[in-house]
This record gives sequence, structure tokens and C-alpha cells, in this order.
Amino acid sequence: MPTVAGRKLVIAISSRALFDLGDSHSVYEESGLESYSCYQIDHENDILKPGDAFFVVQKLLRLNTLLAGESRVEVILLSRNSADTGLRVFNSIEHYGLDISRAAFCGGESPYRYVTAFGCHLFLSTDADDVRNALEHGIAAATLMASSAHSEHGDQLRFAFDGDAVLFSDEAERIYKQEGLEAFTEKEKERAKQPLMGGPFKEFLSALQGLQKEFGAEQMPIRTALVTARSAPAHERVIRTLRAWDIRIDESLFLGGLDKGEFLKAYGADVFFDDQKTHCESAKGHVATGHVPHGVANEVEALHKP
Repeated sequence: MPTVAGRKLVIAISSRALFDLGDSHSVYEESGLESYSCYQIDHENDILKPGDAFFVVQKLLRLNTLLAGESRVEVILLSRNSADTGLRVFNSIEHYGLDISRAAFCGGESPYRYVTAFGCHLFLSTDADDVRNALEHGIAAATLMASSAHSEHGDQLRFAFDGDAVLFSDEAERIYKQEGLEAFTEKEKERAKQPLMGGPFKEFLSALQGLQKEFGAEQMPIRTALVTARSAPAHERVIRTLRAWDIRIDESLFLGGLDKGEFLKAYGADVFFDDQKTHCESAKGHVATGHVPHGVANEVEALHKP
């Protein structure tokens, strides 16, 4: 649980999630680190285009302005670049007026180890290994998938979350995977009044709610939604779990296995988090999407890798 930043909501983001580094990354893959470094230095005054998380970061930082400049949200840059090659990234941050001042440039090594030290609630990256390592250290994390979709809800920031293995533990999903839908439904009915254990995004959602309380209901700049494949009667345990946690969520969609993409588009999510890649593939055509490589679904996938 983050402690360093106190009351702040702290988000860590990789440079490739914040900006479109596709061209320079191609140089790295084709010609190696030295050529990549030279390319970045040669282009350090060329402003980078926004990446998949750029507009989410922009909206997050805007919250400080709405709170009369009180710094309640901080975004920290974590990068595999060296500080020298990272100058282009900071030049782009300055160009777009993003209030980002803290960073870790790791010279080719994974930056995930600094997520806990900075007291982060969430880590967004395009590197799946870094994300898995952050999750293993108890930090909410997601691998951002390429998407051209953006929210149509202006400056309001809208988060959407899957339930099992994201907000909640994967205890119920394990039963579904191992014993089937009928066993899952029966056990969820039996345990309806028994709260689920927390998943990797519980603390992030709790921190978001703390931030929501800083605003009046009429001017609320943050909105949250649960978008789950569950349906009645398995909905009751979810509702009672959130009530037991004293966490309010603005919208709850129990889709009973329907495709999530169109519902996420209708909700207008800025970003959606799900543990299952099939759901992420469906969602990314409509909204920015983060894959959470956690829980039984990802263990099964890992077993089937060649």
C-alpha cells in the first residue's frame, strides 16, 4: 500500500505509454541501443506525439487545477531510457504543459522497482514484464494496448474496471474456470453475503474515491464504472462486497457474457482495465484499454504458451 505520498494519488507511467515512441523503438529493435541513443539525441527537439495514456494523464493533472492548485495528483515518469536520451521526453512534457517533474531513467533496465519507492497507486506501461513485476509487488498495473479511441466526455475522467481478478480477487473466477458456469453460479449464491477478497485494483479504486470526495456531486470530474461479465444471481455478492469495503462506484454493468466494447463506448471510458485479453481486444477498438496480467485466466494462458 503506498505510503510515501500521503494523501496524493500517484500514477507512474512509462515514456512509451505517455508518448508515441514507435519510430525510435523501431530503431532500437533494428539497430540496437547505440543507434537508438543517437537517434533520440539527434531528434531531442522534435516533439513527440501523444501516446495511448496521454489524454488520461492530461485529465488527471487537470484535477489539481480544479482543486485550486492543491497537488492531490502526481504523475511520475518511469523509463528505460537514460537521462541523456530521455531529454526528448522531457522537452515534449514541457511542450504540452504537463506538470511532471519526478522521473526515473533506468539506462535500459526495468523501472518497475521504483514504483513502490515512489508510493504509486497505479503503473501504466507498454511493457508486459514490467507490469507483471509491479503486480507481484502489490501495485495496480496494466499493459496499455494500442488504441485510437478517445473519450467524448470532455474534461471528465472516466475509469472502467472489470470485476474478478481486477477489483476483486480471482477466487470466484477460479471456480468458473475449473468447475464451469453452473458451479460458479451456485457457489456465488451460497456466498452472496460473504465479501470477496480485494484484487490488485482495490486500493487504486479506494484512492480514486478519496479524490472524488474532494469535489461536489454537481461538478464531479471523475466517474467510475464496474463492467463485468457477471449477471444475476451472481451480482449480489459484488454489490455486498463494495458495500463492505465502503467503496461507492458510479455505474455497474452486469452484462452476462455480452461483448463489453459497445457498452464501454456508450459509457465513454477514458480507460478500461480487464484481466482477460479477449475482453481487452474487444474493448480497445472503442476505448483505451489496459490488460491486467493477473489471476487464473493469465495463469492458464501462460501454460499454453509455446
